[in-house]
Amino acid sequence: MDYTVIVQAFWIVIPIYVANASAVIVGGGSPIDFGKTWKDGHRVLGDGKTWRGLFAGTFLGMTAGFGLAVAASYLATSEYGFLGLTNFEGFPLMILILFSLCFGALLGDVIESFFKRRIGKDRGQDWIPFDQLDFLVGALLFSLMVSELLYVVHLTNTHWFFLHITIWHILILLVVTPFIHITANVLFRKIKKKQAKNLRV
Repeated sequence: MDYTVIVQAFWIVIPIYVANASAVIVGGGSPIDFGKTWKDGHRVLGDGKTWRGLFAGTFLGMTAGFGLAVAASYLATSEYGFLGLTNFEGFPLMILILFSLCFGALLGDVIESFFKRRIGKDRGQDWIPFDQLDFLVGALLFSLMVSELLYVVHLTNTHWFFLHITIWHILILLVVTPFIHITANVLFRKIKKKQAKNLRV
């Protein structure tokens, strides 16, 4: 394994990170569970999972991915072509690939929230390592299914997932993602506390 694998892994995961972070930043409004409680008396998901966060996060993550796709096409013909960066199958299939990565990430986060509520953990409480990996696992699984579908119905001659994501890419992301996620959460909470303090002054 060389450093190009690391670069490729982070290239693919950027839209996923953007989608996950954007859902938190631009979220709000009507919750996905519409305020309903489960039979155990706890919320189905909680106020942190909203329709606006789900769709806006997916859109912003895909927007970042579109930019990467364009950049990859230029880099492929430059001195950096050896990096083998994906353009997510190019237009128009990149729409489906990027949707599967970004929506899959947020869907994984929603599913994790459901089980988090079932064990009695409230919004904001840490559930390590699931809080740090739910969106990554969701993105990988959903993109695998969509890539398989595209290949089976012959919309593409190659299987995007298996062509660009190997066990080494997955291992790198599984190890690095928790550290990035925890660091981002700490910074986000500090910013929110500072903002709340300034409002009280």
